[in-house]
Amino acid sequence: MTQRPDLLARLALHAQQRAQAGLRRQLHTIDRVDGVWLERDGRRLLSFCSNDYLGLAQHPSLIAALKRAADDDGVGSGSAHLISGHRLAHAALEEALAEWTGRERALLFSTGYMANLGVMQALLERGDVCVQDKLNHACLLDGAQLAGADLKRYPHADVDAAARQLANRGDAPVLLATDGVFSMDGDIAPLRELAALCQREGATFMVDDAHGLGVLGARGEGCVADAGLDQNEVPVLMATLGKALGCSGAFVAGSAALIDGLVQAARTYIYTTAMPPALAAATLAAVRLAQSETWRRERLHTLIARFRQGAGQLGLPLMPSPTAIQPLLLGEAQTALEVARTLEDQGFLVTAIRPPTVPQGKARLRITLSAAHTETDVDRLLEALSRVPAGHPV
Repeated sequence: MTQRPDLLARLALHAQQRAQAGLRRQLHTIDRVDGVWLERDGRRLLSFCSNDYLGLAQHPSLIAALKRAADDDGVGSGSAHLISGHRLAHAALEEALAEWTGRERALLFSTGYMANLGVMQALLERGDVCVQDKLNHACLLDGAQLAGADLKRYPHADVDAAARQLANRGDAPVLLATDGVFSMDGDIAPLRELAALCQREGATFMVDDAHGLGVLGARGEGCVADAGLDQNEVPVLMATLGKALGCSGAFVAGSAALIDGLVQAARTYIYTTAMPPALAAATLAAVRLAQSETWRRERLHTLIARFRQGAGQLGLPLMPSPTAIQPLLLGEAQTALEVARTLEDQGFLVTAIRPPTVPQGKARLRITLSAAHTETDVDRLLEALSRVPAGHPV
C-alpha cells in the first residue's frame, strides 16, 4: 500500500502548533442576546465586539417583516435564483439597494465572501492583474488567486505604491480592489485618489464597503458616496447586509452590464440556493430604517467621538480610526488575550484579534461601537480599561 501523509493528522498538527503559539481559535456559544447585552456561560456581558453598528439586528420592524414574509412565502427559497428561487422580496431588495447606492442595478449573494469570489471569478482571467491593498479582507485576496489572476499587493493605503504596481503591468487588464473601511484597523481607504489613479491607468476599480454601508454617507449610502464618487468612478461596489443592516447576505451593485455579466458568469451566484425570501424582506425593512432614522448614525458618531476622547485622556494606544471600529493596539497575542480576559472578568466582551488575522506584533482588541450603546456604556468601558493592571501596555 502506498504510504502518503495523513491529511487529518497534518491538520491536527497545525491546530496543535497554533495552540502552542497562543493563536488557537475557540467557539463560544452565546445563550441569549438583548441588544448590546449578551449571556454566555451564565454571565451577562456588555458587548463591544458586534458589527451591529446601527443596532438594527433585533429591531421589531425587521422581526415583523421577517414573520410576515415567512407566513406568506415560507422560510427557504428552495433553489438558486436562476431556477425558481428569485422571489418578489429579492427583487424589491435589489431595487432598493441599487437606488440607495446610486447604481443602475444590484445583485444579491448569500455572503460577502461569496460575492467577492463571484465578482473576481467573473471579471478576471488567467494573465490579468489584480492590485490590492495589503490589508484587504481575505475574501478579496482569495478571489484574485482563485481566478488565476496575478495578485499584486501594495502597502496599506499607499496610492503611490499602487500606481507603481499599475505602471509595471503594461497593457494587461487590471482590477484594483480595496476595502472601503478596513475591518481590523477601522480606517478608510483613500478612495478619491485611488479612483483618480484607476481613471488615468484604465483600471477597473472595485470597493468592498462591508463596514461602511449604513454608517457613512448622508443617507448611509457608504464610504463611496461619502467620498463623492459615483458609479462611473467606482464601477464595482460590494457591500454586506449582516453588519449595519443587522441581517445577513451581501450584494454587488453597478451598471446593468455588470450585473447581467455576473448573472451569466459568477459561479457563487449561479450554483447556490438563494437567500431566504423572508430574510430579504427583513433586510428591506432595515434599509428603510437606515435611510430614514438618521439619528442612528448621528448617535454612533457621537459615541465614537466620546470613546476616542476618553481613550486619549487615558493614554490608550488607539489606532487612528474615524469609524465604529476602534482597535486598541497591544502588540503580542498573549497580551491581547490577557486584557480581553481581564475585561470579561469586569463584565465586558471584547475580542482579542491575533495573527494571522493581523500582522505579527500587532495583536489588538477590536472594540466596536453601536448606536444601541449609551454614553454610560462607553464610559463604563473606559473606566474598565483604566483599571487594567499596570503590567499591560494600556
